[in-house]
Amino acid sequence: MIVLSIICGVISAACFVASAFQFAEKGPLLNNAYLYASEKEREKMDKKPYYRQSGVAFLLIGVLFALNTVELAVRTGWMIYLITAAAAAAIVYALVSSLLISIKNK
Repeated sequence: MIVLSIICGVISAACFVASAFQFAEKGPLLNNAYLYASEKEREKMDKKPYYRQSGVAFLLIGVLFALNTVELAVRTGWMIYLITAAAAAAIVYALVSSLLISIKNK
């Protein structure tokens, strides 16, 4: 279990770094709306809400992996509830923010 907790910890740290870059609007925009857009659409696109959405998503995924790291290290058993809540929050955020961005762009 030590190896798995180390792997989860590394993934968590990578997600936090990616989140920081997305919030700072540095580096590539890691968002499906941008990745699937044509070159013309990318030029006209307001990237700020997509960077923010990706930043929050990576932050939530980082928290999810951090909680898994702690659970694998200490084996509490009750942390599954926090992990499930973090996963649900990430899914709900992704859906709601995509919907709000789509409504705003119309």
